[in-house]
Amino acid sequence: MAFLGDSVARNHMQSLICLLSRVEYPKDDSSGDHGELTSKHYITYNFTLANFWSPYLVKYEKVQNNGSGIGNLFNLYLDELDEEWTRKISEFDYVIVSAGHWFALPAAFYINRERIGCHSCKLENVSDLTTFYGYQMAIRSTFEALNGMENYKGITYLRTFSPSHFENGTWDHGGHCHRTKPYKRNETTLEGDSLKYYIIQLEEFKKAKEEGEKRGLKHRLLDITRVMLLRPDGHPDTHGHWIHDQRILHNDCLHWCLPGPIDTWNDFLLHMIQMESKS
Repeated sequence: MAFLGDSVARNHMQSLICLLSRVEYPKDDSSGDHGELTSKHYITYNFTLANFWSPYLVKYEKVQNNGSGIGNLFNLYLDELDEEWTRKISEFDYVIVSAGHWFALPAAFYINRERIGCHSCKLENVSDLTTFYGYQMAIRSTFEALNGMENYKGITYLRTFSPSHFENGTWDHGGHCHRTKPYKRNETTLEGDSLKYYIIQLEEFKKAKEEGEKRGLKHRLLDITRVMLLRPDGHPDTHGHWIHDQRILHNDCLHWCLPGPIDTWNDFLLHMIQMESKS
């Protein structure tokens, strides 16, 4: 089983590892200088659980001193896939695609190695195509690659967008998530950027599913968006670091580090895999 995506996917994988480690200690086959591939092999069950750290899914690079005046800027090559996962993914039976929040960072977009626009890059004479353009193109390229791989026969799961819960400010301007109880259904609604990312996923998933079926491939939607929208209590908030830490640190209302909410994803996934065996 392979996870493609960002740190939220990694949290999901760690939860699964904890579950499986109760019965067997896995062999660590991880590689990469910066944790690009985290891989655990459970010998008794002949089962490998891997996380491919690929926050943009496509090829990318961080550019410093880029002339934008905003510090780090990411160049995203929207028609070129990240080789960290494309080189090995065809051998997996289940692949979970999970990416989203990194696309909110400033980025320049490239197609055919030519810059076509950006998102919040502040570069002169460069059109702002918005984060949603880059996200849609990256998701589309990812599915096109999976559908086009000659040896890939696995089931692809698209894990939908996981909303953050910042209140009274953004992540870097005083936002917090102090709530200790879940929302009721009538207390909140999916809106803004989270809704746009979610709609893009649904649109690209539908097209990819239709194309994949022509090759006999299966695509499944692991939809956790609206469920997680109701769990503002599941983030570490100010408790993600030592209370006496003197550094300037931001509240974390994005990652799911508390028991409960993210474990639900595993329940959904296990049920979906079991349903496949019955079909």
